[in-house]
Amino acid sequence: MNTKKAKKTMKKGLRQAQKQGVAIRKSTAKKYEAVKRSAIEKGGLLEDMAIKEYENIKKQMDQTTKKAEDYIKKNPAKAALISAGIGAALAAAAALLMSGGKKNNRKKK
Repeated sequence: MNTKKAKKTMKKGLRQAQKQGVAIRKSTAKKYEAVKRSAIEKGGLLEDMAIKEYENIKKQMDQTTKKAEDYIKKNPAKAALISAGIGAALAAAAALLMSGGKKNNRKKK
């Protein structure tokens, strides 16, 4: 093959590659936009679901807090004993964690 034919063939191949590149770029841009729109829509749906779930949990927590307050008002002594017991259990757990759960094993001489 002579040089002119080779150059002509290379230019033809280059033009075809450029055309294919443009087509791929356009196709990719369309797909990207479609995926982007879908993600935005799904993100909005997830946000709505999260807000509804948050509101449900908040409502349940408010109801539980009200029940606890009513119980404390009706049974103050019992509530104080329960609180003291929980405090003692938490203090024991904290002490156990602080000591690393190891017993003091000293060798006797």
